[in-house]
Amino acid sequence: MSDGPLAVIGVGSVGSMALWQASKLGVPAVGFEAVSPAHPRSAVGGDTRLFRMTFRGEHNFYPVLQLAERLWRSLEEESGQEVFTQCGGLSIGEVDGPYIPALLDSIKRTGAPHEILDHAEMASRYPQHRLAPGECGILDTRAGVLRTDRAVLSAVDLARQNGVEIIKDAPVREVRELSDGVLVSTDDGSWTFDRVIVASGSGSGTLLPAYLQRQVHRERMFLTWFAAHDPKQFVPDAFPIFIRITGDRSMYGAPTIDGSTVKATLDGRGVTVADGDPIARELTPAEVAESLDTVQEFFPGLIPEIVRSDAYPDLCTSDSTGLLGPVPGSERIYCATGFSGAGFKMSSALGAIATSEVLAAEPLVDGLDFLRPERFAPAG
Repeated sequence: MSDGPLAVIGVGSVGSMALWQASKLGVPAVGFEAVSPAHPRSAVGGDTRLFRMTFRGEHNFYPVLQLAERLWRSLEEESGQEVFTQCGGLSIGEVDGPYIPALLDSIKRTGAPHEILDHAEMASRYPQHRLAPGECGILDTRAGVLRTDRAVLSAVDLARQNGVEIIKDAPVREVRELSDGVLVSTDDGSWTFDRVIVASGSGSGTLLPAYLQRQVHRERMFLTWFAAHDPKQFVPDAFPIFIRITGDRSMYGAPTIDGSTVKATLDGRGVTVADGDPIARELTPAEVAESLDTVQEFFPGLIPEIVRSDAYPDLCTSDSTGLLGPVPGSERIYCATGFSGAGFKMSSALGAIATSEVLAAEPLVDGLDFLRPERFAPAG
């Protein structure tokens, strides 16, 4: 006998959204969370994440981002909480470097609205950034900043209001398909469900088939915050989110949400950490030194001393893309994990897509073959 139609493993960025959407469909669901929703040691930690419609890469995430934008607004409307501040976003780099031309190629394919700002226009409109000769910016007016903990907890609250049960302090040890359902086991018991969505981020690896486990790894990703000489220059109305890749320097960040500190973090510095090993929260001397040097070079209005830092785990795939779809060969287990540090901005859509597909509803987005776990399935 089944304990229910649906279980979601992990009540974080994607899992919380999947439960919210399941509850809107009137489907009884249970969420299993290893600690508690939005706890500070998860990939939700760090206050904010960037949302943007422009992106670099061959895969077409644009329809997913369009859906995500609509769902962030729906979440705000239903919860009454401010989750998404649409302050715009800047991509900054060398006109003829590796970043800006690749970004423009992707924008051309998707048709994402944008504005190209030359060096002089950047200096006039966004003097917070100290650009080098030959750099320019691309403005995405639909971009903005997401409040991570507020987003997750708002989705969880709405799901609970609609009857979803959340089981906290319950790390899932096994997810196993049976002839008549899926067995979900924790240290305190076992349950059987008709369908299961695995969305437990860095804790997902051991729950996947062996061949998928070989395609994922945990990464430690750190964040840093700096104080501003004049915080008013870094409020959302004046300072869009940003990603800057130029020469051997790269950094991304968001406007101040506390009126004092500004998130500005080195980009692409994730380090693999074995399953079970702790995530080192303190920055290494090399990470500190590079962070200070980069801020001093990029931002004359920030004091080049780290006032806050932390590190968080995330799950990455070998192709840095993610896993969204049924486990190959399974009719009941669905993966929504491994988004390689880039999933939160799309998590409202990823959760909705997962719920819709696992409950056999109409597909919400077409053309997602590049995310399907079956791309890693062994031949034959």
